[in-house]
Amino acid sequence: MTRLDEKLARIRAGHYKRSDFIIADAKDGDMGPSLTSTGPKRAPDGSWTRYRTRDEFLDTIRAVVEQDIVDIMLVSASNLERLVETGTFRNSKVKPAIRANDTTDIWVGRGCCYPQHASRPFRSALLPRVKHGGLTPDPKAPITGTDLGLYSVTFNNDLDADIRSLEAFAEFRADCAANGFKYFFEVFNPNVSSGIDPALQPHYLNDCILRSLAGVMKVDRPEFLKIPFNGPKALEELASFDSSLIVGVLGGGAGTTRDCFELLHQAEKYGARVALFGRKINLAESPLAMVGFMRQVADGTIAPEEAVRAYHGELQKQGITPLRPLADDVQTTEAVLKQG
Repeated sequence: MTRLDEKLARIRAGHYKRSDFIIADAKDGDMGPSLTSTGPKRAPDGSWTRYRTRDEFLDTIRAVVEQDIVDIMLVSASNLERLVETGTFRNSKVKPAIRANDTTDIWVGRGCCYPQHASRPFRSALLPRVKHGGLTPDPKAPITGTDLGLYSVTFNNDLDADIRSLEAFAEFRADCAANGFKYFFEVFNPNVSSGIDPALQPHYLNDCILRSLAGVMKVDRPEFLKIPFNGPKALEELASFDSSLIVGVLGGGAGTTRDCFELLHQAEKYGARVALFGRKINLAESPLAMVGFMRQVADGTIAPEEAVRAYHGELQKQGITPLRPLADDVQTTEAVLKQG
């Protein structure tokens, strides 16, 4: 069993404690921004002239897995293949997962206009290939890759677009059932103007999530959710509605270090049991130090502001110039976090 399996079992049994909070590193950006998602190749003084190569990016993934703090490592199917070939997950308690679909709203390559249109469903990863290397479903075949993926949907209050997304989601669930594949369900805020009052939009999202799962039997339901943090009220409403539904939050933009730790702290406080952070880890001056303090914040052994100061102390020890002065980095800048 991976650490994820153990934590999910305790959460579902009603035995959750803060050390069971699940942390995932979302390094699946090549399914969206592509080349730039690897992040800048920074010198210790913070300067950079290029993005990391794929091999350098894979090295950062291996380092986080070897650190053995995160519970899930989310990557693309092609990068999972490379990581498995080099034994990255051999004897590891970290669960590998793949982004199982790549909707048009995450296609944010340089100069493109795709995210300006209502999200359209699309999948490039083949589940049998990802799970056991074959082309046809074989639930009993040994797992050579992974049996866990992320499936994302964006609802836009657009009847035709949203029905297409729901129909594609139903096809994906059938594919999962045929392959013995598990998934977690990511639901984004609308990516185009929805005509919904901004104050109601977080609750629209909650309604869409629950509506999309209402006709789904337990065996086909997601392991957990991944949603934007739309404030304490909306998160608490969703997390408290159905005790069988485990809610997780996504990280969003990089923000300040305080934003990262504050989001983690508030998410746990208001009912989330999972955090899946991508840029907040990948763009940090020291990703491994960031992950270490994230774990402490989730466990409640250190407060967010104290964690920022400790993180800067660690950067100083490593001889790394911080991206922001401590006085700026200790500030909460994201409006939704100020609500909490």
